[in-house]
Amino acid sequence: MDLSERSRHGQHTATASLEILTGPARGTASWLTATTLDVSLDENEMIRVSEAGSEPLENGLVARLHRSGDSYEIEALDDNPLWINGARVESKQLEPRDLIEFGDTGPLSRFRVHHQGDLLKRDLGDMLADCIDYTRFSRRPTLARLQRATGGLLHDFTLRTTLLFRVAVILALAALAFLSWQQYRSYELLQQQAERRASQMENFARTLMRTDREAIRRADLKQLRQELSENLTDTAARLESLEQRSAAAGRVIADATRTVVFLQGAWGYRDSESQRMLRYEVDADGDPLFSLRGQPLLSLEGEGGVALLEFTGTAFLVSSSGALLTNRHVALPWEEHGSLEAMLEQGFEPVLMRFLGYIPDTASAFPVELLRASEVADLAVLACSDAVSDLPYLELAARMPAPGDEVIVMGYPTGLRSMLAQSGEGFITELEIDEDLDFWQVAERLAQSQLIRPLASRGIVGQRTEAVIVYDAETTSGGSGGPVLDIDGNAVAVNTAIIPEYGGSNFGIPAGYARELLREAGIALDP
Repeated sequence: MDLSERSRHGQHTATASLEILTGPARGTASWLTATTLDVSLDENEMIRVSEAGSEPLENGLVARLHRSGDSYEIEALDDNPLWINGARVESKQLEPRDLIEFGDTGPLSRFRVHHQGDLLKRDLGDMLADCIDYTRFSRRPTLARLQRATGGLLHDFTLRTTLLFRVAVILALAALAFLSWQQYRSYELLQQQAERRASQMENFARTLMRTDREAIRRADLKQLRQELSENLTDTAARLESLEQRSAAAGRVIADATRTVVFLQGAWGYRDSESQRMLRYEVDADGDPLFSLRGQPLLSLEGEGGVALLEFTGTAFLVSSSGALLTNRHVALPWEEHGSLEAMLEQGFEPVLMRFLGYIPDTASAFPVELLRASEVADLAVLACSDAVSDLPYLELAARMPAPGDEVIVMGYPTGLRSMLAQSGEGFITELEIDEDLDFWQVAERLAQSQLIRPLASRGIVGQRTEAVIVYDAETTSGGSGGPVLDIDGNAVAVNTAIIPEYGGSNFGIPAGYARELLREAGIALDP
């Protein structure tokens, strides 16, 4: 009697089966139709299902199935172990897709219920489900389970699907693998870019912390006052010794002092698109926030002050119209900063926020602006026309010095610190009392007390070429852009580089380059 006939006679309309998932009979199925069925197991891990009492058994009886509605109830016989979904049971009402193990050595089987009209076939989803369930419920060692599950899936995929289906799946897997690889590469690139940007921002933040060479702290003032209490600092003593040794040098220094300008500036980064400045992030109380590494947090949305890098340098007057000569790296300080290229890639642009100049014996600062920067040498021309009435200026030498000639370098090495070192104990004590030790206000106080004066050092020309003059006059950072004078007081070069590891030698750009740059900037030198 087939299924349709049984349905007409009011019998069960569902048929059950046991699918063998492992062992020699793997891939076969036993149909369950009788009311009571016996399950036996032989020594080759083969099971046999037959109607109870219908024929003698050739192997050991391990379980019995009793029809119960559209399903079966299973019971273990003769103390033989029975495992359902990985748990040992004595009896159980079977559910569709239950996994059954008959005995300790029997194969793994799946119980299925097939309703009238079902297509009795296994698709890729069934194959995957068998693989996953076997891995979950089998009692074999983990490695053996994974190996058998993978092998079984490949076996079913190879032998129980059509060639067209296999080709389609392989192509789909290849496409998925390619897309996954592309996605991984994109994620990796984005991750690298994010890490690079974070590193670049941290680098800029670290520089902000280091820029505080010019920020004068109370500990610095105390140390300076201690040095002064013992007498003059080493820097001031060198200046006094220089003036005493040579009357000619002293005259050159005295005549040139008011032409040497102390430069003070600050710059930051601005977003090219939104024109917003990079600022400090602050909390609700307005206090700056810091990263775990102790560096200030910066963003375009920050509500704190603009993140500025402060700098100092030297320039000198070369015409009655107020033209100044200095180094390109002083006028455009960001060009030698390690963060520039990376910040440009992120859409930021450097912006000079403030640029001031101080002339010795003048109580207030004046604004400075860039007129022209050289493309071939470390030179720049600045303008300060509002502050030069009746001020002296230096003439550029007509000839280059020869090796062995004496030169005098003037400037503001170490910026504010060198001037504070010469200011005297009384001035430093006043600053200690004042709560405000701002970078700008310290310079203002020095100017008001007429304590802004350049330092001078004397040396000998060791070598010269068309592009550079090498000399051993002492100077350091902050003195960049100062004049290199001959014994007649004419500027033979613009001080540019310090090479302490090469016997204390320093470099200067010859006056010929400066004269050409002034001509390009439209500055007529006085006859």
